[in-house]
Parts: sequence; C-alpha cells; structure tokens
Amino acid sequence: MMAARAISLSGTSFRDRTAQDMRRALPEETPVAIVYNGSTQAVMMATPDDLMDFGRGFSLSEGIVDSLSQIEGIEVVTHSEGLEIQMWLAEDKAEALAARRRTMTGPVGCGLCGIDSLSEAVRALPVVTAPLTFTPKDIDDAVNGLTANQPLHDQTRAVHGAAFYVPGQGIALAREDVGRHNAMDKLIGAMAAAGVDPTSGAFVLTSRVSVDMVQKCAMAGVPVLIAVSAPTAHAVRTADAAGITIAALARGAGFDLFTHPERIDGGHNVA
Repeated sequence: MMAARAISLSGTSFRDRTAQDMRRALPEETPVAIVYNGSTQAVMMATPDDLMDFGRGFSLSEGIVDSLSQIEGIEVVTHSEGLEIQMWLAEDKAEALAARRRTMTGPVGCGLCGIDSLSEAVRALPVVTAPLTFTPKDIDDAVNGLTANQPLHDQTRAVHGAAFYVPGQGIALAREDVGRHNAMDKLIGAMAAAGVDPTSGAFVLTSRVSVDMVQKCAMAGVPVLIAVSAPTAHAVRTADAAGITIAALARGAGFDLFTHPERIDGGHNVA
C-alpha cells in the first residue's frame, strides 16, 4: 500500500506564553529509488505520491530518455524501507545508461543526479526559442494560480510546488513534493503523459531558482521560468545561454526580470 502524503501528529503549541496540546498535519518524506532495468540510478527523499510522474519526469529532465516511448514499462513497488519506481528502457537507452554507469566513481545525490565530472555539471543544454509573450498580469496570475493549486502545502505548510501556466488559460497542471527538484520532475512527467505542449507556457515555482532547475526547464523545452524567490548568479547565466526568461521574486504585483525580457510585454524597454 502506498504511504499517505501527510499524517497528523501530536505536539505542544506555545502561543502568548501559553502551552496547549495540538495536532498538526505533516508531510511524509519517504526514500524513493529510481530504478532502470533492475539497477538503481538514484535515491531521493520524496513525497510518496504522483510517483509515476516523478519517474517519467526524472528520466526526461536528466536526459536518460528523449521521449516517454523509450520507457517500455513502469511500476511503483513498495518495500519495508521505502518505494521503488521501476522502469524498463528501450534497448539503446538501456545500453547508453549502462555505459554511463560504468564511468561513475562515487555516489550521487539530489539535484545534479548521476553525473561523474565537472563538465557534466555544466552540460550543454538545448536552446529554447519559443516566441511566447507574457503580460505582467500573466506573471501575477501564474503565481496566484500556483498558490491556489497547493492543497498539500495548505494542509502542512512544508512542501514545494511547481505548476505549468498557460497565458489566457491559467494553471494546466501542478505537482507538490518535499523536494523542489522532485516537484518539478513530477510536473514534467505529468505534462509529457498528458501531451501538454511545453512551449505554450511557463513553469511557476515556490522555490529559489538554482542552476539545476534551469537545466530541467531547458530539457523540458519550457521558455519561461517564474519563481517567488531569487535565482542564483549561475542560474541566470545558464538561463541566458539557454534562451529561458527568468521572472523571479514574483510577489504581489511585482517581479524582477533577469534574462530574455523580450518575452514580457514592456520588458524589452528595460535598459
């Protein structure tokens, strides 16, 4: 049986110098192994839902497959220690992954998963050229739409969210997880499974914009990245080279543009 996304735990609440018993919903955090053709590629601490989306999205964003047709089978298996997303790849992709594993010299972790060199950490990315245009109101609507599509956050106040916003339509899909990378991978997998055109909108994130989030955005082919927090300097350089617009610190009716402002009405007028 799949673990619950959240459970209610008891504790003591201190407010106005007064202690009282309380119960609070907290998100589950479960070890999730990503397994290809019987071999583990990575183990993440993740929220135990939307795991098929997670497996598909991780496979796409990490360049293990180019399309979902190259994943010939997928299932989620429960163990006493955690969960496994077991996937079976097409022969050519399985061979390429096996060759990649043979070059690995140490363990991997969350973020830049399964890399074996500094050059791979700054890997060349596809350039996103979609000529999409957003208004400043779209940026505000995207952030508000993400806020309205975070039921687990509303319940626990302890998870990240990622959504795909389409101008004129609103939020098309949203996913949540204790890990920001996991939330984005779940979203990428859900979009691919649903046949959503990645060039038609923007990713919206509750987290800061690190370089690995930009890499996943580029691999997905999404032209605009909106976030409520700031980007890192390396993320800005990477997004600029990959043709991605970053609109960050998007709170209230304001935001800061860092790259490719031509996709935002009025942005090209900024010196």
